[in-house]
Amino acid sequence: MRGGIATGVGSWPGADPRESAATIVGELGDLPHLVELPGRGAGADMVGRVSALLVDMRFDTTTRGYRLAPRPGAVSRRARDLLRTDLDALEEAWETAGYAESGRTVKVQAAGPLTLAAQVELPGGHRVLTDPGAVRDLSESLAEGLAQHVAEVRKRLGAEVVLQLDEPSLTAVLDGSLRGVSVLNTVRAMPEPEALAVLDAVITAQSVPVLVHSCAEPPALRFLRTSAAAALGFDVATIGTRDLDAIGESLDAGKHLALGLIPTTAPSTPTTWRDIAEPGVRLIDRLGFPRKTLRSHIIVTPACGLATASAKWSRRALELAVETARAFAEEPESLTFD
Repeated sequence: MRGGIATGVGSWPGADPRESAATIVGELGDLPHLVELPGRGAGADMVGRVSALLVDMRFDTTTRGYRLAPRPGAVSRRARDLLRTDLDALEEAWETAGYAESGRTVKVQAAGPLTLAAQVELPGGHRVLTDPGAVRDLSESLAEGLAQHVAEVRKRLGAEVVLQLDEPSLTAVLDGSLRGVSVLNTVRAMPEPEALAVLDAVITAQSVPVLVHSCAEPPALRFLRTSAAAALGFDVATIGTRDLDAIGESLDAGKHLALGLIPTTAPSTPTTWRDIAEPGVRLIDRLGFPRKTLRSHIIVTPACGLATASAKWSRRALELAVETARAFAEEPESLTFD
């Protein structure tokens, strides 16, 4: 993994996998990613998509979302079909761009084990998070399935792979703010050592670098800096003074940061790459790191997924990410702001 490059978080507007893959591969040449298109419905969103990756476990739908199912059903079959279509589209775009067997790197994403345990229900309606045995089974199935998924992508594309684990529910898991099946039923806060063991078990089971991304506000950066992840991703707009020590310690430990600098919806006024770059540069300056850190350890991304953005802004967001990353890679020391 290297810095001074741009990538997307994962989700994208629309429902056309081939057009989306061609756009992502074309715009994000340094680190394109397998596109997620949640607009296609059940089995295509971040959580439902994991049903296509799990080993010997499947999901079914409920009025609230997803639950563990005793056998494969329509949802798991649809998730598998959609993922297969997305991989075919990526492979086609990869070959069209001339990247086959080029040794380039691609990123794939999946919901992390703690978010899955928070969002998926047991057959009885309680969250998986309430049953330690079920959490263990789900995370082990996920770890094995992700390893197989990464191996398939590597074989199909002839590429190096980076795995991103999305943990938007991480903060709620740690602070105990998740609701139970009724107002009288609460979900306990998971102790940090227990949560870290679950997350790291999935990370260390992989043979590729792992980026953990969270759009939570605030992101649990103090917790994540102690994880086995090679990189941490977060929305820069959600951090405060309380997070600076954790960010600095993460950089000191050699972790990369995927800074979510580009808003997920179009700003009311025209935005340039300099507007986007400024918060990232000021963060590194405030932490006391040399500007070359922008080149070596910073990856530029949108703040979160772009599924709800307009097609026009989504493309512009990628352009801004690439322009900003190029400035970080080429001239970080000379960047000045009024």
